[in-house]
Amino acid sequence: MAVVRESTCPGCGLRMPVSDRTIYEGYYNASPECWGVYTEVLGAEFGNAVLFGQVHQLTVDAYAAQHPGGIHPDKSVAVHLTGLHLVLDRGVAPTSVARQLQSLALTIREWPHFTPPADRGRLTVCDVALSDDADGHIKSVREWAGLVWRAWGQHHGAVAALVTQHLSLERTP
Repeated sequence: MAVVRESTCPGCGLRMPVSDRTIYEGYYNASPECWGVYTEVLGAEFGNAVLFGQVHQLTVDAYAAQHPGGIHPDKSVAVHLTGLHLVLDRGVAPTSVARQLQSLALTIREWPHFTPPADRGRLTVCDVALSDDADGHIKSVREWAGLVWRAWGQHHGAVAALVTQHLSLERTP
């Protein structure tokens, strides 16, 4: 009987069998196996206009906020928490968020440090990957993103202040 080695993602805690198929450069604080699931979810979203328009930005922001660290830790965390804030608290359409985040990235020279919470939510990208259909995918992403955003609750005021200080928002439907 073969022994299955298991990895635990340092960002979200996802436990999966170790795989040598996934190449991961370490952009986020994630295991190669978790990164592999994330890229599968991204592929599904890029291949479906409804998923892309409704939840792709939330997927990217939730994943990054659940896996803080890596190459650009302060900038990445601040940018992706801002994305979650814009959609979940301010009602900005997900398709408008990337433009806002680009604007933010161009105006801030010194990024604030947001200390990550110990618990970053009980759902992971794997819960999204296991969705049966587009509706389930959308529901899973929204629930996951909401839990990740709530986990960072101690920084909500600072993220909102960052947005108020650096972005001029128009309310989108």
